[in-house]
Amino acid sequence: MTAAAIDPTVRAEQTTELQIQNRTLEMQLLHESLARAHMQERLQEAEHQRLVVRVARAHRLKQKAERASLRARKAIAVALM
Repeated sequence: MTAAAIDPTVRAEQTTELQIQNRTLEMQLLHESLARAHMQERLQEAEHQRLVVRVARAHRLKQKAERASLRARKAIAVALM
């Protein structure tokens, strides 16, 4: 004979304990999932910031190159006159 056949409350206690363990595990996994989502969001924000900085730097360098090109053309024009 099993313990559950002798005492039906043993089965109920085991079921309750298992449900509590499952809820505890569920909550732990929920917190882990939330933390993972938060970290993923922070990583995306950081990547976006790096992209913004690279684009701004490229824009500044392009403007600098355009000004240098304009100065060079003006210098050639002055030299040819």
